[in-house]
Amino acid sequence: MAQLLARTGYHPRGEAEDADVLVVNTCGFITPAREESYQVLRELAANKRPGQLLIAAGCLTQRYGAEVAAQVPGVDGILGTRRWMDIVDLVQRLRFRDYAHGQPAGPICHLPDTPTIGTDVKGVMQVAVQGASAYLKIADGCRRPCTFCAIPLIKGSLVSRPMEMILAEARALRGAGVREMILLAQDTTDYGHDLGMKDGLVSLLQGLVAAAPEMDWIRILYTFPGAISDALIETMAIHPQILPYLDIPLQHAHPDTLRRMGRPANVDWVYHTLEKMRLAMPDLSLRTTFIVGFPGETDEEFNTLLEFVREIRIDKMGAFQYSFESGTPAEPLGDPVPAEVKQARWEQLMILQQGISLEKNQALVGRSLQVLVEGRGQVEVGSGLVGSDLETRPSSQSDGEKEQAILVGRSYRDAPEIDGLVLVEGLAPDETVPDMVQVHITGAMAYDLVGQLILNNENK
Repeated sequence: MAQLLARTGYHPRGEAEDADVLVVNTCGFITPAREESYQVLRELAANKRPGQLLIAAGCLTQRYGAEVAAQVPGVDGILGTRRWMDIVDLVQRLRFRDYAHGQPAGPICHLPDTPTIGTDVKGVMQVAVQGASAYLKIADGCRRPCTFCAIPLIKGSLVSRPMEMILAEARALRGAGVREMILLAQDTTDYGHDLGMKDGLVSLLQGLVAAAPEMDWIRILYTFPGAISDALIETMAIHPQILPYLDIPLQHAHPDTLRRMGRPANVDWVYHTLEKMRLAMPDLSLRTTFIVGFPGETDEEFNTLLEFVREIRIDKMGAFQYSFESGTPAEPLGDPVPAEVKQARWEQLMILQQGISLEKNQALVGRSLQVLVEGRGQVEVGSGLVGSDLETRPSSQSDGEKEQAILVGRSYRDAPEIDGLVLVEGLAPDETVPDMVQVHITGAMAYDLVGQLILNNENK
């Protein structure tokens, strides 16, 4: 949407009050996300200045378009996920429509009855660039039967993007200086199924390696249990560009719970596949998510999940309390697990994982890791982050006010925003460093690492 608006003459503004058009990209996946989306829309609507347009876009509007219009009277336009390419037409219609007696008519909605998804628009890259990293969409929609999930109601079934378009975007990203490419879809392992491809993600990865050989990192998010093939494991293992990092949302570990969820219930497959992956990639970093409090989850089922987490020792984990969603296949099950039980189980699971994560990070102390730099800052001497050799590096501060310059970045083990950071010490306040540096890990916290910059010709 931003690309389409930019090439029509619109420019982004840093503050809402300075903009002529406000576009809120909403989420409608679970109740807390919907509430947050409504809150932001209401705040913007209440502070709109004359002539300013407010457009609600994204998942919430795709599923609840009429409700959004009723709940937020100040919304001028409504645009769903499947018609993002109509953003310019919607803005132009809103700007030039007729006003009756000086008051605008109701919101204009771009939500056709038979929408399309996975649409490619000429000249528009389906990427989001953040510094030296970029998210690259490879497919949209999902055909999996998960009973708790509203994504098929919002996005529809799987539509894979043509491989040649994805490869062209990868080449363009590398040419623009991007160092990390992150593959996105509701289910990346299902890529190409609708195009008649078998193991389409493997073919795509091989194509990306050939198309952008200088891309430093290729990261895979959102894979599906049961879809991690031997070919995918081999492809990840033999290509250094493809990070030994995999996000595989397991959701639970008790077969009965998984069956109620409509998820693969063969837990033995998980043990066997993770063992194969770790043998092929000894430095593999795994991320997963679990849901606690799903309808019917007993103490026994939850304890099975705890034991599973203790055994498999996943590097990164997120957990969610079950959110009842009308319209999903799980709706008939209701929401029988009390809120206080969900909260207690969530806390117990997160405390368990926090200890595992800390042990995993502590095992990295003494190693050297490549770090993608995302920013820099300063910490006070004595804060606990600086190392013992601080005095060997110059400082612009007086003795009573010394601060240590640090870099903030990520290793291959950390996806942006959802995983940890690496805090890098050992540089002068004005020292220039490249996007990627080598770091000697000197300390570990539950989620983040601390290290010293390794000075070599590449880092100078």
